[in-house]
Formats: sequence, C-alpha cells, structure tokens
Amino acid sequence: MGDTYVFENPDKVTFGTIGRPARRVFLMQVKEDDQMLTVKLEKMQVAALSSFLGGIIAQAPRPAHLPDDLELEEPMIALFTVGALGAAYDEELDRVILVAEESEDYESFQMTLFDPTELRIADDNIGSTLRVMATREQASALAIRGRALVEAGRPPCPLCGYPINPDGHDCPRTNGHRPPAI
Repeated sequence: MGDTYVFENPDKVTFGTIGRPARRVFLMQVKEDDQMLTVKLEKMQVAALSSFLGGIIAQAPRPAHLPDDLELEEPMIALFTVGALGAAYDEELDRVILVAEESEDYESFQMTLFDPTELRIADDNIGSTLRVMATREQASALAIRGRALVEAGRPPCPLCGYPINPDGHDCPRTNGHRPPAI
C-alpha cells in the first residue's frame, strides 16, 4: 500500500500536457500552499473524468467565477500513473471530491462513483492515492480544460474513431486500406 496525499483546500487543480499530439503525456497537477503534486493520466482518463465532472457540476448549484490560471507549473514530474479515478459531489461540504489511485495494472482504467465520506477499501494492487477536495469552480474549470486538451489532439477517423496520426492512419474498418482517391 502506498502513500495517501490529501489536498483539502487546493489553490489549483488542473490538467495539462507535455509533448506534441501523438506523443503527448497527460498530467493532473494539484497545488495547496507550498505543496504540489503531479500525476500522469491517459487521454481517455482525462476525457472520462472531464465528462463525469461536467455531469456532477450540472446537478450542483451554479459555480461562481472560474479560475483562469490553469497552466502546469514546474516541476512537471509525475509521482505516479493513475490506474483508477473516482469523483463525487459532497453537498454538505460543497466540494467535488476527486480520488486518483495508482495501480500496478495500468491497462485496467476504471472510472468509479464512490461515497465521498470514505476512501475506497484498501486493495493490495493499489499504490499511492491522491484525494482532492475541489471547489465547484475548480471542478468546472478542470472539466472544461480537460475537454479542450483532449479535443486539441489528433483528429478522430470518421470510420473507426481512432486518432489519425500526422503520417497517416491504417483504419481497421478498411482492413488497413485507404479508400481510393477521387
């Protein structure tokens, strides 16, 4: 079992990327006072969490002014790679609670809804855990930024939905053959 990092009143919660499309690394960074933590996520995790947060925020009271300083800060070194994500809105605290768990099995990404009053039951496959209690404004800005970062990447193939690389795309829907040019 790894360490647990808790940010109860974060100054900043953001997504960012390093690298160019097709080679980007997605990061989530949290800062509170002089403590900062960065974790690595997959593109689909950022997309899923952004969408999930959008749904949570839509059901909560309307947020006030959204934070606009969402750039990553140095150092941008990820402490761990996220295996599972959880999110929930706690009405009593008026906070969106995010949990990111490190996992030994990075292939099995999970998006879960959990009870915001409890951490998930310890699992031998879980390493470190990041728990963030974001404001509605921070969660809204995080969802918007995450969606923008995902959409700024490679365009999806209209046939299969997989990303099209700058040097082309072998679409599985066409068995790797490009349609004839007209």
